[in-house]
Amino acid sequence: MNQKAMKRKLLITTASFAVLILLAGCESWDRTVKDIGSSVKGLQRVATVYDQGGNAIKTYKGKFDVEVNEYGNKVKFDLDGRRVLIYNATVIVEEE
Repeated sequence: MNQKAMKRKLLITTASFAVLILLAGCESWDRTVKDIGSSVKGLQRVATVYDQGGNAIKTYKGKFDVEVNEYGNKVKFDLDGRRVLIYNATVIVEEE
């Protein structure tokens, strides 16, 4: 490898490292990292389902990842080996 190619590779590596350091302090980067962790292993969460009047119907607690469809009328997650599907309800999911 010639010297010019080595300098280019070093510059690209240094620039990439600098960008990662800048991103590491960003809120959006922190959210992205948490999203990846959630997708891979889930997070400890509490999901509460409410009826149309705002009354709590059911609460789910455990380590799970939540999937919402693009229309917002279906929430899906797996908890203790069982699939939970919730249609047309208000669901508030909080991290414990």
